[in-house]
Amino acid sequence: MTTQTTTSITTTHPVRTDLASDPAATPGTRTAHRGRLWAFAGVGAGLAGVGAIITSSLVDAVYDPDIQGDAVAIADKLATQTEAAFVFHTLALVSAVLLVVFAAGLLRRMRSTDADGLAPHVAFAGLAGTSVVSVIGTSLDTEFLFGLPHQDQLVADNVVMYGHWIGTVPWCWVLAGLAGLALHVAGRSGGVPRWIGRVGLVLGGLTLLAGISPLQYLAGMTGPLWLLVTALGFSVGDKRHRGA
Repeated sequence: MTTQTTTSITTTHPVRTDLASDPAATPGTRTAHRGRLWAFAGVGAGLAGVGAIITSSLVDAVYDPDIQGDAVAIADKLATQTEAAFVFHTLALVSAVLLVVFAAGLLRRMRSTDADGLAPHVAFAGLAGTSVVSVIGTSLDTEFLFGLPHQDQLVADNVVMYGHWIGTVPWCWVLAGLAGLALHVAGRSGGVPRWIGRVGLVLGGLTLLAGISPLQYLAGMTGPLWLLVTALGFSVGDKRHRGA
């Protein structure tokens, strides 16, 4: 009979203790910080959106009751409001650009808890569509803002049309309301903080209803506010998700 002996050797590799531990430099911490940049972009988009609505309302020559119907007088007054129009243009486009970043981040955030649902895609589509509308709302600015000082080269009736354009199209935030309702659906299932879902129901619902109704420009008053509150919520709140 043959006896076989097996010998095993165990080698240990102790963790090095000569390296300093810096929690702030750990990959997890950096990832958590980067993970909120999309939400900060939403805060910027909301602030710029509110500013764009305010400055748009300052370009009000076509709504002056004293000169309504007088295209030449409207063009003359609009020529004195170009500074507000330039500020509106800048803020509206800053909001549109940052809104795309926020939309992409929100899609990723919602899909992390609802990978197969429709709500994340509805929210993204609503915000991306709102960004496109904001760009379209500024699309005539260069043509008229640089042309108004030379009114002999413009047709007064066209200037009146531009005044209506800048006072209406950028206020069409209806699709942002759809994104708010999508967050409400996610909040009910626990995918996002419930209070963010309730904000989506109230402000998002009002934005959607106003946009669908003949009073559609009221959506421009509630839509940017919903965006700002929601983005702030994801920026400074949502700690349970980041911790997980």
